[in-house]
Amino acid sequence: MLQSQLSNAEPNLNGSNPPPQEYLDGEGSIDIQEELNRLEELVLSSLRIPLTGRTLIDEEKLLDQLDYIRLALPSLYQEAAAVLQQKDEILLEAEEYGQQVVEAAQAKRAQILAESDIIQQAQQEAEQLRRQVQQECEAIMQETLGEIERKRYACQQELEQMRQTAIAHAQEIEDGADTYADGVLQNIEQDLKEMLRIITNGRQQLQVDNLTQRNSPPGNKR
Repeated sequence: MLQSQLSNAEPNLNGSNPPPQEYLDGEGSIDIQEELNRLEELVLSSLRIPLTGRTLIDEEKLLDQLDYIRLALPSLYQEAAAVLQQKDEILLEAEEYGQQVVEAAQAKRAQILAESDIIQQAQQEAEQLRRQVQQECEAIMQETLGEIERKRYACQQELEQMRQTAIAHAQEIEDGADTYADGVLQNIEQDLKEMLRIITNGRQQLQVDNLTQRNSPPGNKR
């Protein structure tokens, strides 16, 4: 590359070796820092005037080095401008990307908030439904307990009524049995009385017949 060639080639400090043509046309590039170091070396290596703090510098060498640097500046400016333009493009892309990221983050935040509202609403609806179901269950349970209590009371009343009816019916049966037994015994008693009357009459008739036979004459006996 031209930069490596220029950095490895010493500039002609005597002015006899001009810069390459592509460099003079602004198409080459050099390390400007290195060329400035060379200029500094030219100054430091020049002859000093004792007791004056001044230095004798070869004017031709100095002007050649300055021309060498001056001719290199346009290409360096172009490179710097290109870098700045690229930097601006990068910054613009970064800004656009950052804007996209911000918009995406805002959209995501809005989505999360919307989902959070939906979740919160769903939780509230679920809690309301749970309370409603619990109240309905409690009401059904209370109604069921009341119905069970009413049926139990009705069953108790029915059982008591059946018991009283059974007792009355048993009493009626018992009273009827006593009446029937009394009637049977009364009939037996009447039959027995009639039989006793017949027996008594028969005995009396036998006694009369025996008495008549004893009192009748002997010829009349059979």
